[in-house]
Amino acid sequence: MNFLHFTGMGGKNNAPIAVFDSGVGGISVLRALLKEMPWENYYYYGDSANAPYGTKCLEEVRELTVVHVDRFIADGVKAVVVACNTATSAAVRLLRQKYPDVPIIGIEPAVKPAALSGNHPNVIVMATPMTIREQKFHNLMERYMGTAHIIPLPCPGLMEYIEHGNVHSMELEQFLERLFEPFDKSKLDAVVLGCTHYPFVERELKKVLGKKVQLFEGGPGTARETKRRLIEKGLLREGKGRGRVWFDNSEGSEAKRKLCARLLRMQ
Repeated sequence: MNFLHFTGMGGKNNAPIAVFDSGVGGISVLRALLKEMPWENYYYYGDSANAPYGTKCLEEVRELTVVHVDRFIADGVKAVVVACNTATSAAVRLLRQKYPDVPIIGIEPAVKPAALSGNHPNVIVMATPMTIREQKFHNLMERYMGTAHIIPLPCPGLMEYIEHGNVHSMELEQFLERLFEPFDKSKLDAVVLGCTHYPFVERELKKVLGKKVQLFEGGPGTARETKRRLIEKGLLREGKGRGRVWFDNSEGSEAKRKLCARLLRMQ
């Protein structure tokens, strides 16, 4: 694990925003953040050595998340984006209590825009088993049950494809076909990508589901909320030049850092 110190970067506003995920999936959120605020500096950390989080128990995910965020804040980041639905459910409330002066932004499945996308649409929410087990997710789903027909779909095994850089393959396409086999795709209106890894398989999902089905992800909303929180705290970086991005990973491998850079370049 590399330890970076950002306290000497010429003022708090120039310090980076930490973007944290259980692996490389949070790059989809980093992509949205860069689109919203390209002038900011970002430190991306993926905990691939302990991935996947979505099949672990709540206590283990909470402990891992808090340990990493403690280190980011000690290293001098100005804000933390928990770019992982599972880690958000497990730890964001606790972290906000622990660090009331630091903007800590979580992510949640984009159920609201999907539920409001049509006249009582049929919506599938793809997510990790732990995200679907959590009360936070059930509360979110129940809020829109009168607006849409919502079906949670646990997807164990899917994030591993992305972690290994396998985002375009027949094997992945077959995996997705099996996942959606129980559903009548002709009656499906929307799919929520309830894990930050899943936007990277959007092309394969469209092949399996067809062009009629709308896909929704949480990254853009998280980016807008991060900007709002930084403005609220007076922490936006001055100037509009392009910021820097640092990649780090608990695996410590150059291959994983190169995968992060490749995923960030994907449209």
